Amino acid sequence: MKALMKNKKNISSKLFRFWKILGPGLVTGASDDDPSGIATYSQAGAVYGLSTLWTALITFPLMASIQEMCARIGLVTSHGLAGTLKANYSKSVLYLMLLFSFPAIVMNIGADIAGMGAVGNLLFPSIPATYFSIIFTIILLVLIIYLPYQKIAAVLKYLCIVLLVYMIVPFFYKQDWIAVLKATFIPTIHFDKNFISILVAILGTTISPYLFFWQATMEVEDKKHDNILVVNKRIINEMKKDVDFGMLFSNLTMFFIILTTGSVLFNGGIHKIDTVEQAAQALKPLAGNAAYLLFALGVIGTGLLAIPVLSGSLSYIITETFGWKEGLDKKFHQAKAFYTIIAISLILGLSLNYIGLSPIKALIYSAILYGLTAPVLIAIILHISNNKKIMGKNTNGKTSNILGFATLVLMTVAAIILVYMQLSEMWN
Repeated sequence: MKALMKNKKNISSKLFRFWKILGPGLVTGASDDDPSGIATYSQAGAVYGLSTLWTALITFPLMASIQEMCARIGLVTSHGLAGTLKANYSKSVLYLMLLFSFPAIVMNIGADIAGMGAVGNLLFPSIPATYFSIIFTIILLVLIIYLPYQKIAAVLKYLCIVLLVYMIVPFFYKQDWIAVLKATFIPTIHFDKNFISILVAILGTTISPYLFFWQATMEVEDKKHDNILVVNKRIINEMKKDVDFGMLFSNLTMFFIILTTGSVLFNGGIHKIDTVEQAAQALKPLAGNAAYLLFALGVIGTGLLAIPVLSGSLSYIITETFGWKEGLDKKFHQAKAFYTIIAISLILGLSLNYIGLSPIKALIYSAILYGLTAPVLIAIILHISNNKKIMGKNTNGKTSNILGFATLVLMTVAAIILVYMQLSEMWN
């Protein structure tokens, strides 16, 4: 009995230590599954069933390798990605990143706010979606400005648990697990424009440039708060565990959302899903109230997690570029420009819903801008993380470079296809 109690105590102690290690990597990975990402995965499942499940296996190692490089750059240089770019590259490169990042992130915020508002209206039909959007924006703004960094980090970390609902939803519906396994491990590719566009959208949604900036800056913030003076092997290993787990969690969530919509909606004959509220509403008669409520609440939870990451990453990019005081650890009067940028990005995102730009169009435009910037940024990240003058002994290993260059090639091809398809649609 004593041995059993001791064993339980050791397991709980190990789990607690592992939970303490988790931080920026977990939050970054979870925030990638924002309402706009959920809309993309829901569309993939509704239109093509289980055919895109295999993409979760491909995106995990690629995503993890790039985010690990960004985290290592933050730890070693004590600067965010924008600060490192400013110190080591031409200012024109930095300004180009800023030019593409600002509208893309604002449009992403707008799409997420609209998605949260629409789902809020589904749950409480008597309250208009616009009211919910305004309420969520105010709540987020107040929390980001008034909560100190450690509390924000803790809130974001616990909000990640919301994503577990998407791993529960598929079990409310009878699954053909043999078909699921085949779709997971045997890639299916349809060589038509719509299927390729879905694959490109999945890539663009999972490997997004704003995550690169957020990962690096959050490692710097954590380093400050933990008073880490020397980046040793233990610190690097803990960071890798955090990043790997975060990206695994993100891709598992993507997998289960595609599984849910691919089995429930596709088999139910619902093949057109453009928004998260459509996906949630379509689940209600087919999978029951419990699945519908969990899916809908998950959208709101992921929005509350992702929007601070989106607005925070944008503010870090701008303030590091111009050398202004920044940091979620500072009070408003200590970093007015930093918090003002966050407020402006949220207000602009909210206003997109009132100027005639639909959330779907916002997603398309932001995807194009992300698609254009991602390959350039990945190339720069690879260059920095292999530069001994910047990284010292903490440069990339062989595996990191193989995965990193594979990501660069894949994202470049995806960007070319995305731009070509959008131009073709405009000409036709």
